[in-house]
Amino acid sequence: MSGVPYKHTLGALLAEMDGERPVYHAALVQGTDEWLAARSGLLTASEMDRIMTPTRKVAGNETSRAHVLEMAAQRITRHVEPRYIGDDMLRGMDDEHEMRRLYSEHYATAATVGFVTRRFDGFTIGYSPDGLVGDDGLIEGKSRRQRFQVQTIASHTMPADYVLQVQTGLLVTGRKWLDFISYSAGLPMVTIRVLPDPEIHAAILDAAASFEQQVATIVDAYNATVGSDARLIPTDRTDSEGMIYG
Repeated sequence: MSGVPYKHTLGALLAEMDGERPVYHAALVQGTDEWLAARSGLLTASEMDRIMTPTRKVAGNETSRAHVLEMAAQRITRHVEPRYIGDDMLRGMDDEHEMRRLYSEHYATAATVGFVTRRFDGFTIGYSPDGLVGDDGLIEGKSRRQRFQVQTIASHTMPADYVLQVQTGLLVTGRKWLDFISYSAGLPMVTIRVLPDPEIHAAILDAAASFEQQVATIVDAYNATVGSDARLIPTDRTDSEGMIYG
């Protein structure tokens, strides 16, 4: 499916973005069951690197195929399987509050919102920002190990690993700028202003359209099999205990 020529021109991109506006799900709290349910089956900003290559092309590798199957399964079951959160992620949760506090103290108030969705041409993309700043900005923070923080401060450049997530956040929200925050306790917190990049946005829409088509194909094939005379025996789900959602 990755060979399908979606190729959004800048004009087509702007036309799509004029179609539907972002929807802010202010009542959702990130990490809760309700938040997980809202994200179920949706492609989100933090997952964009699973369906795109480092050169910003539509991926056709094991990682992208696995994500297609996971999203298809979530749409079928409306269930997000739990996964264990390690020390780095737990530290990141704690650091996120401190990043937002420091940013609000030194720059401008960053308000929390659980989830943002935006409908494009035939698909929806979701994004969970770390904070909204006024009507035009937002923040995205990362808790880093000290060696990476030193590197980021020295270069004063946002690490390439986060470009797709950040640009997807800008695309979904339609905001004018994003402040990327890199944080490592004991070292200076660095804030880097990022502006929307229309070329990257067009590549994201290409990949999302291809991804949506692949997921829909799997769901259709599943439904056709379930509706046939295949030897399928229904089962009941057993809730997993002692796990933390990420």
